[in-house]
Amino acid sequence: MFSDLDPALYFDCSATTPPRPEAIAAVMQAMQSEWGNPSSLHLWGQRAATMVEIARQQVASAIGAQSDRVTFTSGGTEADNLAVMGIARRYVRPQHLIISSVEHAAIENTARRLEGDGWSVTRLPVSAEGRVDPDTLTEALQDNTVLVSVIHAQSEVGTIQPIAELGEICRAAGVPFHSDAVQTVGRIPIDVTALPVDLLSLSSHKIYGPQGAGALYVRPDLELLPRALGGKQENQLRAGTQAVPAIAGFGIAAQLVCEEIRTETARLRSLQKRLAEALADIPELALTGARNLEERLPHHLSYVVGDRTGEWLVLQLSQQGMAISSGSACNSGQLTPSRVLVAMGCEPERALGAIRLTLGRHSTEEGCDRLAAAIRTILSREVLSATAV
Repeated sequence: MFSDLDPALYFDCSATTPPRPEAIAAVMQAMQSEWGNPSSLHLWGQRAATMVEIARQQVASAIGAQSDRVTFTSGGTEADNLAVMGIARRYVRPQHLIISSVEHAAIENTARRLEGDGWSVTRLPVSAEGRVDPDTLTEALQDNTVLVSVIHAQSEVGTIQPIAELGEICRAAGVPFHSDAVQTVGRIPIDVTALPVDLLSLSSHKIYGPQGAGALYVRPDLELLPRALGGKQENQLRAGTQAVPAIAGFGIAAQLVCEEIRTETARLRSLQKRLAEALADIPELALTGARNLEERLPHHLSYVVGDRTGEWLVLQLSQQGMAISSGSACNSGQLTPSRVLVAMGCEPERALGAIRLTLGRHSTEEGCDRLAAAIRTILSREVLSATAV
């Protein structure tokens, strides 16, 4: 149904990416030929189990991990939940958790649930560019801190966090460290043997794989308790029959995105710079997140838009066959400002104007130029309309 839409005008790759042909082929193969239950001992089951294990090795290789340290989940949200609750369920009494103030909702809402159960949660402040100062983590650690979770790169504003420094602080204190790397895997080289992380979340549909699959890396010797009870699948951390087609697509997507990461990251950086320069002189736009493009995700730009909401510009561009996203959410007809921008010191009214432009494999110079021209025209028309009034 989307055959009439130009993929070069899709600028919402931090929300989801179009599955690549190789991933679709793997999904189809699993559904047509490898549809057995991976827990079964007969040939049908073992063929499916082999496909799962091949994908596990592909995903593990993408982050430099041993394959037996990768647990498949339904996506990044479940991986985040499993990381936090898998640690929390080890304790009978409430303990202390540290997260950043710009975490994805999968971490923030899990932390709120723990607070409701009596846990103490510290939310580390961030700079105006959305970055955590490692010194604040050192100051926040307590004797009963049992987990620190800081996102690798914030999806709304693209700022890359100093994960290596934060992880070293946690390692020195003997506190497990988790990072949500959903936005960085395949875009920034990651090697868990060198990066001081104990838990790392990944997602398939952010790297051109199918929706419905994710993974959690768990450091050797780190004990987690499962959230779902049942069978012994996935290192006894996630009961239930594995979604073999989604996992198979995830595996090949992870392999290919990491094989291409050097050339593709350079290409995206070039497009990012081109688009940023094309938008730089539009007075209604103000860049959010890291000012230095090298300190933000290579495919990412984000802004606040004058006196308009982000949703308004999203809809204006959608009418022209272009896709971007906004940073605020509509609940029961009421707009709420971007929680992330507010944490960065942005006034709530201004934070309603958050937009995000994220590039992908299909992005082109011509597409970026068309997006910049469309934004300029829409905002200029709005200014003229307001002047006429």
